[in-house]
Amino acid sequence: MLIERHHITKELPEATRLIDYLSGIFPQLPTHNRIKKAIKKGAIRLNGAVVEGSRWVKYGDIIELHDLEEKPPKIFPLKLEIVYEDDFLAVVWKPAGIVVSGNQYKTLTNALGYNLEPSSQRDALPWMLPVHRLDAPTSGLVLIAKTVQARIRLARLFEQHAIRKKYRAIVVGETKEKGIISTPIEGQNTLTEFIRLQVVPSIKNKALSLVELLPTTGRTHQLRIHLSGIGHPIVGDKRYSPPGKVLRQKGLFLSATGLSFEHPLLDKKISLERNMPYKFTTLMEREVKMWKRKNNSE
Repeated sequence: MLIERHHITKELPEATRLIDYLSGIFPQLPTHNRIKKAIKKGAIRLNGAVVEGSRWVKYGDIIELHDLEEKPPKIFPLKLEIVYEDDFLAVVWKPAGIVVSGNQYKTLTNALGYNLEPSSQRDALPWMLPVHRLDAPTSGLVLIAKTVQARIRLARLFEQHAIRKKYRAIVVGETKEKGIISTPIEGQNTLTEFIRLQVVPSIKNKALSLVELLPTTGRTHQLRIHLSGIGHPIVGDKRYSPPGKVLRQKGLFLSATGLSFEHPLLDKKISLERNMPYKFTTLMEREVKMWKRKNNSE
C-alpha cells in the first residue's frame, strides 16, 4: 500500500470536517465525488487511521492518500550502505545517479527490501519508505520509515524543521567565508546557511570553493538555486550553471553528509555524519596540480 501523497493541515479559521477540507488538497481527487469514494475505500488516512469523512480535522493533522492497488515493489538488488537501522526507521546512503522513488525499477525504494530488516512492530508498513527526497544526481543520507507511526512523526519533524541536514558542495568561484541566503523560491520562504571550508585556484573557473550547507527549509532544488543565484553554481549542475561550466562525466558535486534529529519513538538523539565522496577531494587536488603546472611552465 503505497502512500502517494501526504499533507499536514495548517491553522484553520473554523472547525472543518475531513471531507470538506480535502477539496483541492490532492490533484488525484479533483471532485467531491472522488473524495467521497476515496474515503469510503479507505484510501484516505488521518494520522495513520482510516476514518469517516465527518471527522473533524485540526492543526498539525497528517492526511495521507494511499494507492490501495499498488503492488509491492520489485526488489532491486543494489547494495546500499546502512548508516543506521532499528525496528522503526533506518538511514541509508543513496549513491549519486539513483532516484529515490518513481515508476522505474532502479530506485532507492526498490532497493530497501534487499538491504534492510523488516519491522516487527504491529504497525509495520507493507514495505519501507523514504520520508524525504534527494535529487537523482545528489548523493547522501536518506531517512527511511519502517512503521506507520515512524512515518507520521518523522513527517511532523520535517514540517517543524526539527530534522537538521548538512551538505557538502564544491562551487564555482571564491565564496564569502560564510553567509545566509533567503531568496524565495516559487513564492515560498527559504533559508540556507553556508560556510566556506576550503578554496583552491582553478584554471577554468579562477577558483573553486568547498562549502558546508545548512538548509533550514527544504524546497525543490533549493541549494542548487540558492548557490547559482549568488553567482556560485555547484560544479556539475547542468540545470543551474552557465554554459561551459559543467565538468563532463563527473556528476554533481553535492552530497547530503549529515542528519540529526530526535528519534520519534525512542528516547534518544540521532546524529549521523559521513565523509563526503572521494571525488570531491580528488577534484580539489587536481585543480591545484593543474594550476601549479600551468603557472610553473609560464
